[in-house]
Amino acid sequence: MFKRIGRKRTPKHNLQIASFLSFVAGIVGAVGFFSVTALTTNVTGHFSFLVDGVFHLDFRKALIFFLYIQFFFLGSFLSNFLVEYISRKNSDYVYVIPTFIESMILLILGITGKYIVTDYPDFIACVLLFTMGLQNALVTRISNAVVRTTHLTGLFTDLGIEFSQLFFFKTKKSRKELYTIIKLRFTIITFFFLGGITGGFFYTKIQLYTLIIAAVILLLAIRYESLKLRLRLLQRRINR
Repeated sequence: MFKRIGRKRTPKHNLQIASFLSFVAGIVGAVGFFSVTALTTNVTGHFSFLVDGVFHLDFRKALIFFLYIQFFFLGSFLSNFLVEYISRKNSDYVYVIPTFIESMILLILGITGKYIVTDYPDFIACVLLFTMGLQNALVTRISNAVVRTTHLTGLFTDLGIEFSQLFFFKTKKSRKELYTIIKLRFTIITFFFLGGITGGFFYTKIQLYTLIIAAVILLLAIRYESLKLRLRLLQRRINR
């Protein structure tokens, strides 16, 4: 799911990582919206609020939305920096550090969030945007920009283009490839939606503790991939 990068990945690998990470993003998006009334999985709308703040000379508002954008950017920067650095050492573990950082941030915020959400809602929004920047850059990088899991605007644009291409792609091979891509888009949308429903449901029960669920899912994925890698290494030794 995580290990292979770029052209080494198959549609199956992309479906796995798309369903898994888009589900986590859906949880984070729901919790962010219900807890601090902020969009915490993308920054598209935040640019409009930034411009509005500057236009009305409300510089505090402008600064807050500027920070939202910057924290998403910083998460993306750090994620790709780590991927590039680690891939030069051991590509088998390229995904571990960014995913572990994301899971630890969500875990800590899930445990402590209730104590700061009233006084520091913007801080929580910034932290969640940072984690989504981490995640989006990681999945974009290792899938060669085929998969993005934290926002749906570009996804629906791609889906509209690909549906229109069904009227023009005639060969069996080209249509099969197109159906594979469309299936991937629908998988991301579906699991993002399911993650949002799950996050919203649990938020009504346990509030910010819901983020612990997302953190545990990430940690389980790291453990699963680690076990798969150990099995592969063991098989290589046996086959020698």
